[in-house]
Amino acid sequence: MQRSPFRPAASTTHDWIGPPNPLSNLRPIVYHVPENETEVEKRLRHLRQETEDWNHDFWTKQNITFNKEKEAFIVSQLNAKGLGVRDEEGRRRSLNSEEMAVFYKSFLDKNRIRHANYNNEWYRRNFTITLLMARVALRNMWRTVTDRHKKRALPPLEEK
Repeated sequence: MQRSPFRPAASTTHDWIGPPNPLSNLRPIVYHVPENETEVEKRLRHLRQETEDWNHDFWTKQNITFNKEKEAFIVSQLNAKGLGVRDEEGRRRSLNSEEMAVFYKSFLDKNRIRHANYNNEWYRRNFTITLLMARVALRNMWRTVTDRHKKRALPPLEEK
């Protein structure tokens, strides 16, 4: 599925989070690229962006399917009652919550395996992202500690 063509320039200090996409209902994220990005940071950024794109694609397709099937269900239920989609005054007819509950349960039952596969992949991706984030945080912490140690170990500069 195509995302919005608008993309800001990647900032060196902040991520960019856009408005919700009308199809997926997810906010697009453009991750900032640090100046001295390490290979692990680059892997993390790419995996996060790939996961955002994968998530957007899944929910776009899922929401389109849901809305089409929901509309077809409403029309079929109204037809079964001998009613059109619009009433005499041109207002759109709807079904009550009990009638819609039949559709929601049916949709969830029909898509149970698809949702389970999505959840498994979501957890796998997030576990990998969390591990990479931990590696980056530990590396940054180690660098801070060693930089402080190096500064203390240096002899003071002599003035001339």
